Amino acid sequence: MIKRLLFLFTFCSSILVQAQYTSVINSNRPGLSESPYSVGSGVYQLESTFFYRKVPFIETFSNPESFGANLLFRTSFLFEKLEFNLNTTLSSDKIGFKNVFESSFNTTGFSRFTLGAKYLVYAPKYEDKSKEIRSWKARHSFDWKRWIPHVGVYAGVNFGSILSDYHAKGGGISPKVGVLLQNEFSDKLNVISNLYYDNIGSDFPEYSYVITGTYNFNDYWSGFAELQGVFEKHQNKSSIGGGAAYLFNENLQFNASLRGNFEGNEFGVTSAIGVSYRMDRHEDKFVELDEFGNKIEEDKPIKYDENKGFFGRLFSKAKKLFKKKPGKREQKVDLDISPDKDEKEVRTEKPRRRRQESLIEVISKEDEKQKKKTTKEEKKAAKKAQKQTEKDAKKAQKEIEKEAKRKKKEEEKEAKRKEKERLELEKEIKELEEEIKKEEEEKKKKEEEKKKKDGDN
Repeated sequence: MIKRLLFLFTFCSSILVQAQYTSVINSNRPGLSESPYSVGSGVYQLESTFFYRKVPFIETFSNPESFGANLLFRTSFLFEKLEFNLNTTLSSDKIGFKNVFESSFNTTGFSRFTLGAKYLVYAPKYEDKSKEIRSWKARHSFDWKRWIPHVGVYAGVNFGSILSDYHAKGGGISPKVGVLLQNEFSDKLNVISNLYYDNIGSDFPEYSYVITGTYNFNDYWSGFAELQGVFEKHQNKSSIGGGAAYLFNENLQFNASLRGNFEGNEFGVTSAIGVSYRMDRHEDKFVELDEFGNKIEEDKPIKYDENKGFFGRLFSKAKKLFKKKPGKREQKVDLDISPDKDEKEVRTEKPRRRRQESLIEVISKEDEKQKKKTTKEEKKAAKKAQKQTEKDAKKAQKEIEKEAKRKKKEEEKEAKRKEKERLELEKEIKELEEEIKKEEEEKKKKEEEKKKKDGDN
């Protein structure tokens, strides 16, 4: 019985694409992130978490230890895509003082009290590949549109005056805004990303992000892994955690989580268990369908007076003026068989039901449209391939011409180099000949001088 009531929890994410309301509870716990979807109209949901947190002393005044309960109330009643929620935390905190010596004291009160609302801005539509019967590859291929996230926006108000002294951060009212993203990569794997700007306008503004990956193991069990970062004015914090959730029935969920906290140079641990419960008062709007799944519409009643011309309407009003007014009852009864113009509408036949175009015809048209689209895409791909081939051929021709120019340039350069070497060699030979000639002349001159000396002697 419970299995029939639960339907298939693993298909919750695909159901969310079509509507806000789901047949089973849709809880944000045990993670810290928030889905962009609302709980659906007529649903009142409470998500509770009981936690214990412990980290070492990290500064003069710090909160090294705390335990308490976080309560998140969610409902939707104006629009299907709009949700109102109240997020509050009641905790007992140990406030530590560390200087020359260590001391501490305990305080109890609200550490969070935020009233907010979120609205689904955009929800992408994915292809239903289960209806693909022509191609096994197309049926089992990944839909790249799943990288496009569902987008929601969040706006809330923090009431600091209600909080305890340590968490009040100056008190007063401060706004909080955020962007909520969700990617449904498959029927089992979802990734949620949140970006927040908190305590706007106060002395302690805060930026934060949360990234959560959720995986559904079966109809009842699911697990998650999460990364959170908080950027404050005086200190940055981060945490990494994981946990599991168990679906007891369509309106009740139990969960548990464990996360590591990084605050400054210190490391701490937070453990939590929780329960989520919803009161389902949602009512669907039923539509009557025919045997083909098409909506059945009633024919509008025929009004014979509404299409009369000017003179027809004129004579109709004149007859009403001369019509006998009701008075004392007479014995004589006149049988009036003329058409009664006072009747607003006259039916001549039983209203007939008219159905829209059959599902088979729609499928045939869609198939023909898909074939035309495929043919067009093939022609486009062939044209693109031809252009690419021509482009590659032109590129190759340019490379060949470039190589030829380069070789020609090198040959010209080599010829110039050889010509230069030849000229230098001719110059050296000429200089050498002149030196030899000069030496011969000097030698000849010396011989003549010697002969002259020998003759004088």
